[in-house]
Amino acid sequence: MASRPSRFAMAAAAAASLFIPSQGLSAQGTGYTPDLYYELVGVGDVAVSPSGAYVAFTVTTVVEDENRRHREVWLQPLSNGRPDGDPFPVTSPNEESSGPRWSPDGSLLAFSSSRDDDPNPVWFLRVDGPGGEAFHIEGVDGPPVWSPDGSQIAFVRAPDAGDAAADEAEARDPREGWIAPDAVSRTLDADRFDGRVITSIRYKRDGRLSFQPHYLTQEKRQIMVVDAEGGTPRQVTRLSFNAGAPVWSEDGRVIFFTGDEREDDELDSENSGDIWAVDARGGTVRRLTSNPGSESAPAVSPDGGTLAFLSSPARGAQTDLMVAEIGSDGHFRGQPRNLTADWDLSPGAPTWTADGTAVLFSAGIEGDSHLFRARAAATGPAGASAAPVEQVTRGARRLLSFSFSGSGRFMAFTATDPVTPPELYVGAADGSTEQKATRFNDAWLSRVTLMPAEELTWTVEDGTEIQGWVVRPVGFREGGSYPLVLKIHGGPHSAYGNTFFPTFHVLSAAGFFVLYPNPRGSSGYGHDFQYATRGEWGIVDREDYLAGVDAALEAYPEIDPARLGVSGGSYGGFMTNWLTATTDRFHAAVTSRSITNWESWWGMSDAQGLTEYEFYGTPWEQRDLYRRLSPISYVENVTAPTLIIHSEQDYRTPIGDGEQWFMSLRKLEVPVELVRYPRSSHGLSRTGEPWLLVDRLERLRSWFEHYLIQNPPGARAGAEEARR
Repeated sequence: MASRPSRFAMAAAAAASLFIPSQGLSAQGTGYTPDLYYELVGVGDVAVSPSGAYVAFTVTTVVEDENRRHREVWLQPLSNGRPDGDPFPVTSPNEESSGPRWSPDGSLLAFSSSRDDDPNPVWFLRVDGPGGEAFHIEGVDGPPVWSPDGSQIAFVRAPDAGDAAADEAEARDPREGWIAPDAVSRTLDADRFDGRVITSIRYKRDGRLSFQPHYLTQEKRQIMVVDAEGGTPRQVTRLSFNAGAPVWSEDGRVIFFTGDEREDDELDSENSGDIWAVDARGGTVRRLTSNPGSESAPAVSPDGGTLAFLSSPARGAQTDLMVAEIGSDGHFRGQPRNLTADWDLSPGAPTWTADGTAVLFSAGIEGDSHLFRARAAATGPAGASAAPVEQVTRGARRLLSFSFSGSGRFMAFTATDPVTPPELYVGAADGSTEQKATRFNDAWLSRVTLMPAEELTWTVEDGTEIQGWVVRPVGFREGGSYPLVLKIHGGPHSAYGNTFFPTFHVLSAAGFFVLYPNPRGSSGYGHDFQYATRGEWGIVDREDYLAGVDAALEAYPEIDPARLGVSGGSYGGFMTNWLTATTDRFHAAVTSRSITNWESWWGMSDAQGLTEYEFYGTPWEQRDLYRRLSPISYVENVTAPTLIIHSEQDYRTPIGDGEQWFMSLRKLEVPVELVRYPRSSHGLSRTGEPWLLVDRLERLRSWFEHYLIQNPPGARAGAEEARR
């Protein structure tokens, strides 16, 4: 049995080095600067123990000197659903640890941690007595899912990925899968050839810097089951596709899981994932749902008689929460019922209340994210909603990572708002009470001034109301004159809202107003609103952005209309390019991971299905539309000095688009710079290397400072006239 130091006593003592009580906000000084990112602490992966005695969660810090993030698992003791003392780490400060999970009786805490040369990343801690060392359970090398009685553990992994295959894996050719097994062309010398032969369109995946091996060379993940005390795992599925998200039936006889039998059909454009069932001892696998459509996130009711799950009939269709009665062998008894048929938002993964009368889930609602409840009792015909969906939590904030005690009385979650990074909260499961449990960010927050987000709404020509927020400059004075930067979110079907955005505070501290809207196309405002831009990207939402700028100018007369900037990433980068190419409203731009040419993007990206749906076809089927919606078609109109930020291993919006925009603006003699970030993908601004992420914040700030404060458009025009 392998072990590593991870003692509760040592952990509690070490907690003082990171957990610093709040010092209040009276000592606030300057605004947020890019280097403060190194002090930002993240909280996530919340898991309440079944007894409600503890909350386990992952804490993420930045190790600036080593240019990396560090993750540890912490515990917050509870008493009657309230914090009882300070939280403390329970995993080694010298190892990376995350993903806490509890055994049904709460005696064991599992977590993931890759340590030294140990091939097994799954570790366990005993928490029902004196703290001991972290240990393995023989045969468990995937995130554990215990049976309800705690006697068995299920997990998923490829059959050859266990401890017994570790030595064999080390001996494999490091270039395995580089040459497609179905390739027709041949080489004269296989030992000399060190390139790749590709026949799969999935040879690259954003977030992974190296190219992917051919899928035919990879074993599929299967359901494994092992006794809770450990032993040799038995493989209960033998599928031609990957199994995922195993869930036990209440009696432990059946395992439900998700899988897509068409996952290797690269030309499949339909939603085709399903929910399946298999006897825990192995045997015939049964498909419970049918195509077209994709079903996911199965959850069994406490009495074992009902399965809740999410269903998306097709790409772009409304996702709904379904429930189906199940028999003893896991089959559906009758047609599933839709609990959200009359509800226009998108539910998250379901969790049953302890009494089994309702299903809980999170969802985005306008700029917020909250907990909702849908009663599961059948009061209407099959397929109909049983009762209206009820909102449990409220407030101008985003709540995430909900977890509940076994009794259902208490819950824990993370909460963030525009001036507060995520922290851990605990409270009553009905939302009636809550208490902040961690204050990891209070110390550095006490040293800075953060301006609050002020809601601003406006109505566009067709009567649609658009919601946005404005952050004033730090040190704002009425009657002054300030530049404004319009920030545009990605997606396009994501949303801004009441959460902490370092970029906005960096600009505010530098003397800018910041406007960040949720135009048509954003999520959280209903299905029709979310897909109002289909086939009209940049056309419909352009009106929303420009009308928002006008609304901000009217509401805040201190904004200088001659000093407007625009910035965004991904779809926001596309929209930044589009606005500077189709209007003359903006006087400086920063475009990140952007798209300039939809035809070339389609051929290089790992996400072709996005435009195939949104643009009603491929580039040869909708050639005019792809070209008409490409900013490169109008690049000659751009006059705004533009900073282009792109990651060299961005496979979602490949750097070729940034290069096209740079080359065009340079030839047009528009002031332009291209910043290429190495070792980074599409997620640079969120999960990239800390040094690169902070550098990006500083470059964005300095670009706008130069062109909108130090050398504003009027001064630039005067200098140009003098040169003539």
